[in-house]
Amino acid sequence: MSAAPVIRVVIVDDDPMVRTGLRLILGGEPDLDIAGEAPDGKRAMAVVRDLAPDIVLMDIRMPQQDGLTTTERLLARPSPPRILVLTTFDADDLVLRALQLGAHGFLLKDTPPPRMIAAVRAVARGEPVLSPTVAQQVIAAATGRYEPHRPEAVRELARLTEREREVAIEVARGSSNTEIAAALSVSVATVKANITRIFTKLGTDNRVHVAMRVRDAGLL
Repeated sequence: MSAAPVIRVVIVDDDPMVRTGLRLILGGEPDLDIAGEAPDGKRAMAVVRDLAPDIVLMDIRMPQQDGLTTTERLLARPSPPRILVLTTFDADDLVLRALQLGAHGFLLKDTPPPRMIAAVRAVARGEPVLSPTVAQQVIAAATGRYEPHRPEAVRELARLTEREREVAIEVARGSSNTEIAAALSVSVATVKANITRIFTKLGTDNRVHVAMRVRDAGLL
């Protein structure tokens, strides 16, 4: 049985303590390789060009070139890395903008190590990741003033089967596909199939849109 492929990671953050912490958390995992670091977005461009990592852990607020600009420029390149944004509680508008630019996931910097490790692996597999707190912030920022039980959201969610609603609620909580599978005692393949059907019925390809509709329908 062959070993799991190694996921190459570049850490981009202007705080050396954050970089050290992330390196210690992730570097001890056999399938995660900290290929390089950068203290700002401008230097990150060169580091990513030279090292071609699979994942970039991207801070938003940095000198020289911020994380949003860097994310946009990296994703415009051929064969870009996946971007996992690191954020704080006061970055709602910036997180939403990063989502619009195509970032693949969002984590708070104080995310527990096991969840952070799982998130990096999930993004490497192509699964979008939203930490639960960030998910709620993004939903709030996207919807503005919250009006529970909005009729159109209730009608949209009524199209889902009971299992699809369970999966949609877990998506709204910020759970990864693997976490949803464990919570509902189904396979990851089943979760993916349900999410595909949810996207089709709600007319979207975005997990945040699903989370917004779940909240608007009063299911959280």
